[in-house]
Amino acid sequence: SYRMLQYKVCTYEHPPKPGKGVRLGVYQAQADCGEGASAKNVSRLKQATALAADRGVQLLSFPELYIQGYTQSPETAHATAETVDGPSVTACKEAAKEYGVALIVGYGEKAEVNGQTQFFDSIVVISDEGEVLLNYRKAQLYAQQERDDWNFGMEPPSVFKVNDFPVGVLNCYENEFPELVRVLALEGAKLVVGPTAADRYYELTNGQRSNVPYPDVSKILLPAFAYCNNLFYAYSNRCGYEERDGEQWHYRGNSIIIDPHGGVMVDAGNEQDTLLIADCIPEFFGDTHPEPEYGYIKDRRPDLYGLL
Repeated sequence: SYRMLQYKVCTYEHPPKPGKGVRLGVYQAQADCGEGASAKNVSRLKQATALAADRGVQLLSFPELYIQGYTQSPETAHATAETVDGPSVTACKEAAKEYGVALIVGYGEKAEVNGQTQFFDSIVVISDEGEVLLNYRKAQLYAQQERDDWNFGMEPPSVFKVNDFPVGVLNCYENEFPELVRVLALEGAKLVVGPTAADRYYELTNGQRSNVPYPDVSKILLPAFAYCNNLFYAYSNRCGYEERDGEQWHYRGNSIIIDPHGGVMVDAGNEQDTLLIADCIPEFFGDTHPEPEYGYIKDRRPDLYGLL
């Protein structure tokens, strides 16, 4: 059974026209993890996509590793991983086409790379016609657990279009790197969506809990990144708990959609399953600087950034 779903909405009467913006949905939920989780989470994805379609959502995001669950050991991560043309992603493609909603879905990927089987913390982007627009493999793995579970992705982030509107994705820890956000901005992104699995405390490889809680980057970093890159930003987290071997991970549930001035359009809060919906339309937000011919992107001086 599913917990009560709340809606938080910041939209206009009609979804944005092609090229003008996108009606974004972020589905925050306590997803399943462990045996049989993939089938349960795909079933929930279909229900969430139907709900989003009823409200005119054009692009719907789910959290990091939504399909199989985040809290994995190397053995379970590899055993449950699927190819990009496997049953779970195929079911997501069918849901996207049936309801006419583009999807951003995190999953554990199994792939052959240079003759070797590798495993990736991946995000697949699916068009509203059920076609794969992007399969992005997380390049900036966090801490030892992720490095035990997954191989490093080797490709930089790139921009795709939904409703003829330029969007980029970054995966969890990657949202904390200004270089990656700036790369997407320079490639023309007007919205960055960051599926994540951000918890409060986490268990270290020695079995002890971290000394300090993980920072809430949705409040500390992302509004500034939205502002200095003049783009919309969405953080797409899970809420509630996951368990493995008797240990619990408590997720922040701090999903949020931020406007290009760094303001909060909608945020989910901490505990409840929530569907955020916001119309991301750049022309409704003025310039961030008094003189529009200037700004952070236009005023860059790459000749000074040799160290980067």
